[in-house]
Amino acid sequence: MIGGVELDFERCYRAVDSRDQRFDGWFYTGVTSTGIYCRPSCPAMTPQRRNVRFFPSAAAAQGAGLRACRRCRPDAAPGSPQWDVRADVVGRAMRLIADGVVDRDGVPGLAARLGYTERHLHRMLRAELGAGPLALARAQRAQTARTLIETTGLGLAEVAFAAGFGSVRQFNDTVREVYGTVPSQLRTGRGSQPAPGGAGTITLRLAYRPPLHAAALLEYLAARVLPGLEEVRDGTYRRGLRLPHGPAEVALTPTRGHVVATLRLADLRDLAPAVARCRRLFDLDADPEAIDQTLAADPALAGVVAAEPGVRVPRSVDGFELALRAIVGQQVSLPAARTTLTRLLTHSTPSPAPAPSPTPGPGPGPGPGDQEVCVTESASPRRKPLDHPAETGGDGGAGSGGWGVWGVPGAEEVLGLPDAAFGMPVARRETIRALARAVAAGEIDLEPGGDRAETVRRLTALPGIGPWTAGYLAMRALGDPDVLIPTDLAIRRGAAALGLPHTPTTLDAYADRWRPWRSYAAIRLWRAA
Repeated sequence: MIGGVELDFERCYRAVDSRDQRFDGWFYTGVTSTGIYCRPSCPAMTPQRRNVRFFPSAAAAQGAGLRACRRCRPDAAPGSPQWDVRADVVGRAMRLIADGVVDRDGVPGLAARLGYTERHLHRMLRAELGAGPLALARAQRAQTARTLIETTGLGLAEVAFAAGFGSVRQFNDTVREVYGTVPSQLRTGRGSQPAPGGAGTITLRLAYRPPLHAAALLEYLAARVLPGLEEVRDGTYRRGLRLPHGPAEVALTPTRGHVVATLRLADLRDLAPAVARCRRLFDLDADPEAIDQTLAADPALAGVVAAEPGVRVPRSVDGFELALRAIVGQQVSLPAARTTLTRLLTHSTPSPAPAPSPTPGPGPGPGPGDQEVCVTESASPRRKPLDHPAETGGDGGAGSGGWGVWGVPGAEEVLGLPDAAFGMPVARRETIRALARAVAAGEIDLEPGGDRAETVRRLTALPGIGPWTAGYLAMRALGDPDVLIPTDLAIRRGAAALGLPHTPTTLDAYADRWRPWRSYAAIRLWRAA
């Protein structure tokens, strides 16, 4: 099966022969006669069967000695949808690797987050993906490096460390192995110029599998914007982010075939996690055709699916932020919840302006052996200070208008806020504090790498958090594609509008036919309401 431990050769070859874009990211095509690997939709001539091998990951193809195709750019393909769907250890590991956990904490940190030994984790990833966690993270670093080379004016030594490489030699060797050329040729070959917007600004295209109902995403987010943190204007969603190494701003503009992302980062090491969170927010790795096919099989949903193909689940960039929003929004209107959350923002401490900092030091991964280097470390790769995002806004860019904050208070900040900052009933305030204590202590993980079932169990054990809140967080923060929340009033109204059973019990039983995509059915029922 495609995306599983074994790839069916005939099915994969048919996808390659038909240049089927739906399979981009599901697997990679290795061509042994040319020594390259491609995405299934590569426009080049279909290789002969005897020269083809299929790989479940780019890292596995690289491990086999193949370099990335310069024509179809397989590293720019959408991610495999299975990593959003799967709740097992491998799926969780892939989501954490995409968020840069290996670059920040090494394989020991990844294993600790998942609760497994490094050896066992390596064995599981090798069995599924043909590569261990270091190789998977290395492939991601190579992609980050290529993006920085082609879209910024940074020196190559700066790119090396910003992308997470432990040394310039490691950077040179990896780029040469993955792309078949030296880093300087990637920049010369693309004829790239630094993106407008100043230091730390990167503009790139985020691919997705069509169709994408962009209006549904923007409408959902627009109804919930927090002034000073985010806005939806002129078809673009903008917001501030808190990333592992500092604040950032992002502007996301859906277009045909991709989403234009303009990122303004205080620290370029945050490029990979910023991209991962933007993709997660817009649900860009989903497989809309598979989802819509399942939902359209129900005559009650067939009409809305045909009218609005490609509706996604708006997810989140910060699980704790979404939890605050969900708890504050319990049994109150959206405007009332917005007022309360804005009050919380004004009492929290804004992120400091990005300060000048040296280029980050070596990361956790080991470097390769001594080989010829393409750039030298004698160029003093200290990073120029970045401007404060709020001081450098421009028309239409991520810094437009300038934000006062880059995210709602974190768990530790919330615990330090006075009672006056909450502006809500005492019981709800204490629910937020109980959740903040659990998150700060590591007892509850609200990020996509968390164990979904265990997180829901621990959430519902907290006073003031019931099935509705836990289900909402499972859907949007943890990325579970199969959550309905049959007690939700708007979902029940949407079900009634479509002629479906609309009591919690009857709707819950009826929704079994929508598995494993009940979260997407829920979004459609909300829209129908």
